[in-house]
Amino acid sequence: MIELHTPISDADIAALRVGDRVEISGYIYTGRDAALPRLVRMIRDESILDTDIDLKGSVIFHTAVSPAGVGPTSSNKAEIEGSFPGLCEGGVKLHLGKGRIGADTIRSLDEHNAVYAVMPPVTALLNARTLERRVAAFPEEGMEALHLLKVERYPCIIAAAHGKSIYDEEA
Repeated sequence: MIELHTPISDADIAALRVGDRVEISGYIYTGRDAALPRLVRMIRDESILDTDIDLKGSVIFHTAVSPAGVGPTSSNKAEIEGSFPGLCEGGVKLHLGKGRIGADTIRSLDEHNAVYAVMPPVTALLNARTLERRVAAFPEEGMEALHLLKVERYPCIIAAAHGKSIYDEEA
């Protein structure tokens, strides 16, 4: 098991391979359909500089945060998968969700020395390993707002790295 702590470095990413089992600890951001495209716009228009959101070496977990806990949502939704390149440009190193992502997204991850990891829907386990949570931006989106979580030993599997995907037959 590989232990990663946020912020994640370029060297951490370079050492990861498709199929590696990883546990993530530290602060991570959450977002999905509503929040992620807005966050990309903030990166591109540089209004993110007026916030306390620091994406350098960060993790984005594709989820909503509700009183019932957190669990991954499908990462191949247009709004989520379309946000990968912009979020990588903003400093995100690891995208965490579930499901297959497209070849263009895998190439974009490789270009930005970033990876995608999947996690099974294990809401009870993740809730127990979520130490802190607060809304970081877009509170009007409710449970789909951008949240900042402090986590301990979140389990996942690297699903796309260095131009390859766990869903490819040759991986």
